[in-house]
Order: sequence, then C-alpha cells, then structure tokens
Amino acid sequence: MTKKVLVPIAEQVEEIEAVCIIDVLRRAGADVTVAAVGESLQITASRGVKLVADAMIQDCLNQTYDLIAIPGGMPGAENLRDSVELKQLLELQKQKDRWHAAICASPAVVFATHGLLENREATSHPNFTQLLPNQKQVESRVVVDGHCVTSRGPGTAIEFALKLVELLYSQDKANSVATPMIVQTS
Repeated sequence: MTKKVLVPIAEQVEEIEAVCIIDVLRRAGADVTVAAVGESLQITASRGVKLVADAMIQDCLNQTYDLIAIPGGMPGAENLRDSVELKQLLELQKQKDRWHAAICASPAVVFATHGLLENREATSHPNFTQLLPNQKQVESRVVVDGHCVTSRGPGTAIEFALKLVELLYSQDKANSVATPMIVQTS
C-alpha cells in the first residue's frame, strides 16, 4: 500500500535533512510531495543547494497525508513555522492522529511553537532543546511519542527517515531500504 507523504521546504532549510527524508521515503515506495513554503517552487537551502518543490504548500491544503515530515535548519525552521498553511495542515494531522515528524530545529521552532508537543516527549537539535516542553528524551537520537516523531539533526537524518519508513510500513520495509544503502538498522 502506497503511503502519501508531505515534505514542506522553505528558504534556508537544512538540505541533508530534506533530501534524506524525501529520498528514503521514496525508496520505500511512498508517494512524496515536496511542497514549497514561500514565493517560488525553488528554494535555496542552508548551504546553498537549490531544491525544487513539486507544488506550493497552498496547493496541498485539501489533501490527506499519512505523514507530514519537516526538515530543520535555521532560519528554514522559522520560515516553515510562519506558514499559515503548514500550521493548518499540522494541526489537522495531529487532530486526526496521523503521523507528523520534525528534525533539528523544527521540533522546537515549529512543533513546540504551535502546541504540537504538549504532553509529548521529543528531541531536537541541542541548540533548541531548552524550548521543548518535556526534557525527558532530549538526548535521544529519534523519539516516537504517539503519532509524533522527532530527531536531532543532520547526523540523525537517515536514522530518522528509516524510522518513518518503519512506522508507515514495517521494520522489514525499513531493513529492505537500509540494506542497499549500507545503513545498519536496529
């Protein structure tokens, strides 16, 4: 069964995180839509890499997603946080108990700001953990609490993406994606 995934991007997001999420989920067979927040389908990521989205975020409002997965980076996370459309999509995702995930600065800057981490354990980049409402799991590489998944940063991006594959599909599917990538899974 194909899963439908939304990966929003904005100016100055962390490219390693965005590309790892998109690539690993597509390798698993997910139907991934990359949606630009801002003025253009093309954004410039935090290290100057240009990424081209499939759609604008406003074109995704009437869609249902099995997962919305958000990369971090600064000020990319702030640009994502400030999107009214993305906030609306995330609130609906939480309300309907569907998967929502964020990595690096985004768990704190996007999720915590919009109240998506209330009564949830989470992690984020070490520079932002003080903004998380619950400090219990801040040192963990990937945290799953309910339908919310968070991770620390570029160095955990593949692990994070593989966890998303496991949650959407199965551990066997995650292993089948990881093996040809020469990534060890637990």
